Amino acid sequence: MAISMAPSVNVHGGPLQSCSLDPMTGFFRNGACDTCADDRGSHTVCAVMTAEFLAFSKYVGNDLSTPRPEFGFAGLKPGDQWCLCAGRFLQAHEDGVAPRVNLAATHMGALEIVPLEVLEDCALDAGV
Repeated sequence: MAISMAPSVNVHGGPLQSCSLDPMTGFFRNGACDTCADDRGSHTVCAVMTAEFLAFSKYVGNDLSTPRPEFGFAGLKPGDQWCLCAGRFLQAHEDGVAPRVNLAATHMGALEIVPLEVLEDCALDAGV
C-alpha cells in the first residue's frame, strides 16, 4: 500500500522549502518536512539545532546528537537543520529551550500542534 504524502505547503501557505540535505532529514528522508497520516510524530518543524536544545532532547529521551551508524545517522550538532516532531518542539518552547525555526521549510501540518504565533516567535528572522 502506497503512503499518501500531504501537500508540500509551509505554515504561510507557500511551497514547502527544503530543510536539510546534509544531514538528510524528514519523515520521508527527502530533505523536507513533508508528512502523511503514517507520520505519527508529525516531523514537520524545520529547526536549527542548538547545544541547549540537543541537551534537552537527550534529557527527555530522544538523543539526536549521538551517532547511530547502524541507522545511517551521524548525529546532529549545533547549526544543523532538522525536521523535529511538532510536539517535541512545543515541549521545548514551553521549557524555554526551543530552537529557531525556518518557517519556509516548516510544514503546515505543524499548525495542528503548534500555534503559528509560537512558530513565528521562534523564526530565524525573529528578534532574539
